[in-house]
Amino acid sequence: MRSARLLKALVTVLWFAAIAACLAITIVPPFLDRIYYRGAASDHFDGARFFNPDGEDTVRPPTGGGRSGFLFRWVFGSDDRPAWPLGIAVAQTKPAARVEGDAMVATWVGHATMLVQTQGLNILTDPIWADVAGPFDRIGPRRIAPPGIRFQDLPKIDLIVVSHNHYDHMDLATLKRLWDRDRPRIVTSLGNDTLIRGAGAEAIALDWGGRLTLKPGIDVVVTRNHHWGSRWGTDRNRALWSSFTVTLPGGNIFFAGDTGPGDMKWPGEAAKLGPVRLAILPIGAFRFEPGQMKTGSHIGPREAVEVFSALGASFGLPIHWGTFRLSYEAYDTPPQMLDLFARCAGYGPDIFRPRRIGVAVSVPAYRPPVRGPAEPRDCMEGSAALSALK
Repeated sequence: MRSARLLKALVTVLWFAAIAACLAITIVPPFLDRIYYRGAASDHFDGARFFNPDGEDTVRPPTGGGRSGFLFRWVFGSDDRPAWPLGIAVAQTKPAARVEGDAMVATWVGHATMLVQTQGLNILTDPIWADVAGPFDRIGPRRIAPPGIRFQDLPKIDLIVVSHNHYDHMDLATLKRLWDRDRPRIVTSLGNDTLIRGAGAEAIALDWGGRLTLKPGIDVVVTRNHHWGSRWGTDRNRALWSSFTVTLPGGNIFFAGDTGPGDMKWPGEAAKLGPVRLAILPIGAFRFEPGQMKTGSHIGPREAVEVFSALGASFGLPIHWGTFRLSYEAYDTPPQMLDLFARCAGYGPDIFRPRRIGVAVSVPAYRPPVRGPAEPRDCMEGSAALSALK
């Protein structure tokens, strides 16, 4: 009799839990929506949400079926993903306080975070020191490599650029710590300033083409790329995404942010702002077949080489790989592919190749890019090698 009552009580609890879950699915999402920006409609804003003027691509589950089934397989590890290491050893560096004049030093901190020091300025891209890229520092992919620079070893930061509001690029806790410590200029695209201000920091939000002068001859320009934004799902595209160009006397810095290929005209638009001395380009969480993440939201190594070429850049550093697991490629697939595609495009080994997290790289002075002849053997070997990668 007692077991029957317990069973009935359990069934009742489960029934009400199911009803609550269904109601939550219906009721909660509208409350998670937010209005981050109000303004006139444009060729990439319809008055409520932003969009890519060259066409919108969305993430599709990599193995077919619905998104709920994909997420279930992802969470429980039943989706045949290649194994990743549990942790990566990093030799953390302590940067100089300043790098003056035309000298330039770049240090990859991890994921899309790069410290660039030049002209007496310390510049950070999409800073994230969190252990988890997700809500509440609890839900989401966990960092497998520690930051290449300890937070306490960061020099005073003058400029931060924030490309969009995904958790692996906009870490509000890190931005608040940097704001409290250094009061840097934080530059982002439209709508993202609302989120940053809500975390207790101040940001300057600009539309594509907007420009902020840091000092004579040095501007930060918000430039177009191809992506999307959201913090809670239902707030999708309430804020804009972007790349950035920092104009400098010795050649510009271009930071692509997070981007898919789109129409591939946006690199040429950035190149019109002046010669690109340093291109910071993503190569991970990309479109890779068969059985991989198919999305127009990220570029992979092949497309990163195409972007590098379209920029006319003289030196490049790849990012957005080997820190947080966001897609289906193996840990070291992006750098292997980049090496192959860069050689096939005729770029020398020191022009655009992966570097380890925490390594300070002296960026050479700008020189008009010179591409050597592609080695047919390299390309043939590369094609064979790619077929074996996951």
